[in-house]
Amino acid sequence: MRRVLVSAVLACFACGGGEQAGSGGEASASGESTATGPMGNATISGMVRFSGTPPANPTIDMAEEPECAQQYQGLPTNPRYVVNGGMLGNVFVYVKSGLPAGASYTAPSTPVKMDQKGCLYSPRVFGAVVGQPIEIMNSDPMLHNIKAVPTENRGFNISQPRAGMTTTRTFNTAEVMVPFECNVHGWMNAYVGVMAHPFFATSGPNGAFTIQNLPAGTYELEAWHELAGRKTQSVTVPETGTVNVEFTFSAPTS
Repeated sequence: MRRVLVSAVLACFACGGGEQAGSGGEASASGESTATGPMGNATISGMVRFSGTPPANPTIDMAEEPECAQQYQGLPTNPRYVVNGGMLGNVFVYVKSGLPAGASYTAPSTPVKMDQKGCLYSPRVFGAVVGQPIEIMNSDPMLHNIKAVPTENRGFNISQPRAGMTTTRTFNTAEVMVPFECNVHGWMNAYVGVMAHPFFATSGPNGAFTIQNLPAGTYELEAWHELAGRKTQSVTVPETGTVNVEFTFSAPTS
């Protein structure tokens, strides 16, 4: 078996709209995964662009949560679109198909960490391997609850009334995406892509993402954004080296 470093660049999220990549917090998940499926030496280096003017992110009224409000300059916004210089963050990109039939990968034992800070989830968009621990923390001095609303997995709804509390959960079935909500703060949202393999990434505030350790082959890549939808493209990677790809999103017309 070969061991591979699994890294997910995550953008932000907390008990509400969530912190966008670049809107106030970044969390990363990394762990070593023992691969029973094929691994390789190819890399996909990608950029996600946004065409046109992004819709304005709505402001959040945190008047009843001054401990959160004071963490922001001016009115906080719900980071649905993270656009910087025409580049789009918080896009989950993953290998949708193309791996050999029957390929399987052992989940990393190192947990993905998700925080609730400033009344937002951080990261807002991230990935985890099936069975990988997801450690959920509360950094705010107030009650948050974390409600997972999957379609294929078993959901949960847990409360964390105090700062410093942590809870660990896992998902046992691949699913893109699993939404998180907070019933206390209705603006808080986050999304996790639960994958059967380690070939995924989340675009950062500059729109960049990297997927490493791919074996040679032709794959269907899918890019997912919470409002702008999904894009797919085919990409062929060699035995070794880097292939560059781009996705372009725009605001929905309806």
